[in-house]
Amino acid sequence: MAIFEPTATPHHWKPAALAAGPFAGLQGGAVASLLTAEVEAMANARNWGTAISASAWFLRPTPMAELRTQMAVVTEGGRVSVVDNTLWPASEAQPCATVRVTLSRERAVEVPGFHRDAADPIDPMRCPLRSPHAVHGRSWFMDAMEARAGGDIVWFRMHHDVIADAGPLARVLGPADWTHGIARPVQNVVADPNPNLAVQLFRPPRGAWIGVRAEARWRPEAGLGVGSGVLLDVDGEIGRVSMSVILVPFPGSVPGSGQGSAAG
Repeated sequence: MAIFEPTATPHHWKPAALAAGPFAGLQGGAVASLLTAEVEAMANARNWGTAISASAWFLRPTPMAELRTQMAVVTEGGRVSVVDNTLWPASEAQPCATVRVTLSRERAVEVPGFHRDAADPIDPMRCPLRSPHAVHGRSWFMDAMEARAGGDIVWFRMHHDVIADAGPLARVLGPADWTHGIARPVQNVVADPNPNLAVQLFRPPRGAWIGVRAEARWRPEAGLGVGSGVLLDVDGEIGRVSMSVILVPFPGSVPGSGQGSAAG
């Protein structure tokens, strides 16, 4: 089962319950994955090459409703192409999210003296399971994947495609969206949504597991922070992730009480 299924209308999508976030609306990583997957699906036909980066902006919560998307080519031709994809609720005029995907046709370049570091393969199945739950108690995006934590890396394996035949970058965005939550400086006090998400890959992942070695920095006096991390597969590094963080009171918490738990 895919997390988003196409409707009879082109570029219209119906989200499954697994697309939900921990509070209201859909998970940002699910939305960014959908928008990126649509671009990747067109890449071969348009000769755009491989998607190497995606920058997403979450403009407002995306409701659990029929959605529509629209692509716009910023530039194509030569070696690099840039494509925007924007999402709206099907019945509304105000967008919820947009993503800009950069694609490049691969071309071998000889670099004398360059040596690639070799890494020992990792087996995430040896790491303990992590099973966080959403505040609303219903199905959510984390239920679409398996999560395991070992050392300073959290590993994710998607059990559902975001759309049928989703591309490599779309498969990475969902796990990458958890980066700022993995490395929270303080637990169980505030929610920390990310209004954006940026991922760069220098190679596609091998296999199903995506690892995140994360760090986060907060400025509570300004209500701001940042999350970043190294992305890995079982053979080593594949790219980087970063996002801004907005610190807000946990929904339903009493100011000054210290009650509640952090958002995922």
